[in-house]
Amino acid sequence: MKYSDSILFTPASIGPVTLRNRTIRSAAFEGMCPNNSPSQMLKDYHMSVAEGGVGMTTIAYASVTRNGLSFPRQLWMRPEIVPSMRDITNAIHSTGAKVSIQLGHCGNMSHKSTAGETPISASGRFNIYSPTPVRRMRDDEIIAMSKSFGDAVRLARDCGMDCVEIHAGHGYLISQFLSPYTNHRRDRWGGSLDNRMRFMRLCMEEVMKAAGSDLGVVVKTNMRDGFKGGIEIDDALVIARELEQLGAHALVLSGGFVSKAPMYVMRGEMPIGALTHYMDCWWLKYGVKMFGRMMIPTVPYKECYFLDDAKIFRKELNLPLIYVGGASTRESIETVLGEGFEFVQMARALLSMPDFVNRMRDGLESSGCEHVNYCIGRMYSREMACHKCVKDLPASLSKEVKRIKERSKHI
Repeated sequence: MKYSDSILFTPASIGPVTLRNRTIRSAAFEGMCPNNSPSQMLKDYHMSVAEGGVGMTTIAYASVTRNGLSFPRQLWMRPEIVPSMRDITNAIHSTGAKVSIQLGHCGNMSHKSTAGETPISASGRFNIYSPTPVRRMRDDEIIAMSKSFGDAVRLARDCGMDCVEIHAGHGYLISQFLSPYTNHRRDRWGGSLDNRMRFMRLCMEEVMKAAGSDLGVVVKTNMRDGFKGGIEIDDALVIARELEQLGAHALVLSGGFVSKAPMYVMRGEMPIGALTHYMDCWWLKYGVKMFGRMMIPTVPYKECYFLDDAKIFRKELNLPLIYVGGASTRESIETVLGEGFEFVQMARALLSMPDFVNRMRDGLESSGCEHVNYCIGRMYSREMACHKCVKDLPASLSKEVKRIKERSKHI
C-alpha cells in the first residue's frame, strides 16, 4: 500500500489544542496508581509512548469522585495529586507530545470497599458482574455529580493537561443513564431518550464551562451497547449530535458495556486463566473459573472492527472524530484516515511497542500485537502489561496464550 499522500504525520487540532500527528494513545486502564495516586510506573509508561511518537497520550480512567472508583489502583482526581501529575505532564510535554486525561465515574461497577459506600447508578438494581447491590441516585446527588465533572476538569488544568476525555460510554455512569438497560427511572432522568440524556447534558455544561478556551474536550461515546436491549445506532446518533451541540471538540466512537458485553469493546477472547491467576479474592476467582466463559463470551477480533459503524457517524457529524478499535497496523490506520477520521486511537498496539508510531515513520507495517488479551485479563488485578514483556510468565498462562492464538486462527 502506498502512503505518499498520507496525513498520518501531519498536525491536526482538537479545539484549541494542536497535535503533532494523528495518533493518540487511547485511555486503556493502566492499573499503575496505587492508593489512587500517580506513580513512577505511570510516568515511565506514558513517557515511553510520548517518546515513541504519538501525537497525544491519554492517562486513563480517572474518577471524578471517591465513590466513582472501581479499582484500588485507579486514579482519583483530587488536589493532593496535582504536583505529581504536573511532574508527569511536564515530562510528556518535553517530548513534543500532548497529554489528556480520561475523566469518568464507574457508577454500579464498584464495591463498597473501593468506593467507600454502596455503589450508585441511575437505577438501583443488583449488579451481578461486580457483584454488588446498587443504590439509585437522588436528584440532588445527580446535580452534585455533574458539578464534580466540572471540578475534575479544573483539576486537570492544574495538572497541566492539554485535553480531557469525558467517558460517556462502555456502561459507566453517564452511559448507565443513557442506556435503557440500566436506566429504569420514571422521573425526569429516565424514560425517553431526551430524559436519559439529561444527566449527560448537565455534565457537559459543567465540563465546557470549566474547560474554558484553552482545554480540548473529547467525549467517548457508544455507537452500540453491544447487546439486545441496549443503545443501538439510531439513538447513539442522537446522543452524538447532542454532544456536538453541547460543544464537544471531538468524539471517540466506541461500543460495548463492561457489565454486559465487555468483549464487544475489545474483541477477541477473554483469557480466563490470566484473569483469575492474578485475583486475590478466592471466592471470586473460583466463580470466574466456573462461569467466566459463559459471562464473558468471545467476540471475534478483526482489524478496524468498529469502522463500518463509525462511517455512519462520519457522514452525520461535522466535528472531528477519533477512531478506536483494532487499528494495529499501518494499513488499517491509513484506511481509517482515508475514510475521513481526523485521529486514530491505539492502546494494545502500543503496549509491547510504545514506539510504534516512530517505527511506522521508518517503514514498519505492524505493531505485532497478537490480540490474545492477556493484558486485559491481567489489568483487573495488576498493572497492564503485554505477555511478551512479562518475565517468568507462568507456564499455565503461556499455554493459555498459545491456545488463544490457535483458536483465533479458526474463527
